[in-house]
Parts: sequence; C-alpha cells; structure tokens
Amino acid sequence: MPPAVIDLHAHVMAPAVEALAADEPGRKAEAATLAAWMGAESNAHNRTLAAIYQPKFASLDVRLADMDAMGVDMQVVSTSPTQYHYWAGRELAARIVDEANAFIAGIVDERPDRFAGLAAVALQHPDLAVRQLEQAVGALGLRGCEISTRVGDRELADPAHEEFWAAAEALGAIVFIHPMGCTLGERLAKYYLGNVVGNPAETTVALSHLVFAGVLERYPRLQVVAAHGGGYLPYYIARSDHAYRVRPEAAALPHPPSTYLRRVWFDSLVYDGVVLRHLVEIVGADRVVLGTDYPFDMGVDDPLARLASAGLAASEEAAIRGGNAARLLGLA
Repeated sequence: MPPAVIDLHAHVMAPAVEALAADEPGRKAEAATLAAWMGAESNAHNRTLAAIYQPKFASLDVRLADMDAMGVDMQVVSTSPTQYHYWAGRELAARIVDEANAFIAGIVDERPDRFAGLAAVALQHPDLAVRQLEQAVGALGLRGCEISTRVGDRELADPAHEEFWAAAEALGAIVFIHPMGCTLGERLAKYYLGNVVGNPAETTVALSHLVFAGVLERYPRLQVVAAHGGGYLPYYIARSDHAYRVRPEAAALPHPPSTYLRRVWFDSLVYDGVVLRHLVEIVGADRVVLGTDYPFDMGVDDPLARLASAGLAASEEAAIRGGNAARLLGLA
C-alpha cells in the first residue's frame, strides 16, 4: 500500500552546497540583490529564524517527529530555493548539483519508507541539466527535479530550455516549480511583500509563459507541479481565456489557456479551505497534491486540518492527501 499522506512540498539544505557557494562572487551578488528586494525589516527577522530552521534542516529525527505531529507519512524533499545558484558557471554548477543530489539521495536511502526526493539541476546550462536529470532519475532513484520560475534572464518557456522539457517528459520526471525571490524588486521590499505577493506572482508569470508559449501543448505528458497553489493563475484564468479570444498575440494555441491547467498539478498550500475548494473546482481534485513548505514560516504545520476545512468529498480529500502524489511518484 502507498503512504496515505504525502507532502510533495518540503525542503532540505545540503551543507556541502553551502560550503561550495559561500565565498563565490556570484553568491554574494545574489544575496545582496535578494536583501535589497526583501527590505531591512524582513532581513532582520529572517536572521532570527535561523535558530528555528537549523535543527529541522540538520536532524532527520527532528524532521520525522514533525512529520508525525502533522500526520504526514512521506515527504518529497527538494532543496531550499536558496540553493538553486543559477549564477554558477558550468564546472561549479556541476559540483553544486552533484552535492545537492547526493545529499537528497542519502536521505531517501536512509528512510525510503518516509522520503522520496526531487533533484537539483543546473538549468542555466540546459544540456547539463538534462544529463543531471537523467542521472538523478536513473542512477540515484530520485523522482524528478525542482526548478525556479525563471533562470537568470530566461523564462522557463525560452527555446533554450526545449531539450530540458523534452527530457523531463521522456523520463516521466516530476518538475516542481518553486520561486526564489521576485523580479518586481524593491517595490515589494516592505511588509514581506516580496514573499507574500512576489512568490505567487512569479509562479503565475512562469506558468503563463509555459501555457502561451505552447510548452504544455508540445509536451502533454509533462508532470509539472506548481508550488503555492499555482500562484494566482488558477483563480483568474478566465482573464487568460478572454485574451485568447480577443487578442491575436495571445491566440496561437489550439485550445483556451484554461485547458492547460488540467496538464499541471498544484500543491494545496493556499492556507484557506474556501480557496482550496475553488482550486479544486477549477483544476479538479485529481490535479492537487498536499504541500506544507516545511520547515519555513510561510508553510503550515496542520495541512490535514486545512484540507478538511475545504469540505470536499471523501474521495477528493483522499486523492489530495496522498493518492495523487502516489500516482505521480509511481507508488500507486
């Protein structure tokens, strides 16, 4: 029997990756940019959270106890987005990804009954990312990869990534899209808006590019999972459909944009039962998986209670608790 409750959105931090990147100019430049975007108040508060996060990242026993308290049977772990390091050159990027994926595979190997893993890939070097994904799924037994909503100045739908999408479809790999930072920059530097508004905005833009550029049309068997309920896109997809009908530059697809939401999975991390129920109404209960964003403060530690508050049918709730993720992971 597959695990009954599967959290597909949970993060780890590979210590060796931190060591590799620590003194690199690219890391320092990225950190400075993120700090400016985040604002002084949020940066100061984030520093106080390190003592809370560190034990959860460092100890498998702490993580397992937290999972038990949440009622989670299995976590699908992926790196913290701060470890994407898309600024890294080819040689360093290869080392970073090797370390990250060895760390994730080690967690899975230690407790395969409680963990599955998603790899890191150096998508700034698309041909390298393809080989890394092939190795992760083949040699390491990981179930796919996690990527950001944008790679440097390139959208995910950029032609440079075409070979990556082709490989992900051919491998049957999960591609978990999770933002890191927000390109709206210092406009969102107050009130933690860089995360509150920025993260879902980034996912909305990334998914919209994948839809309108035809990536989801060309690769209909892609297993894309969007973090944070898909950003804002599912809840205002009617506007995209309207543009498809009235704007020639938005009309290149053979089907309305809403059609392609049925080719994406979405995690349940929308905080509120009413919103989750609306997500299910738009995309279907068979396209939603449980997500907590463990161990971060913008995540939740009561995912099953929030799922129950949506008032879904028992079969729909069971699918979101773990049935859909089990299918994605090949456990069912």
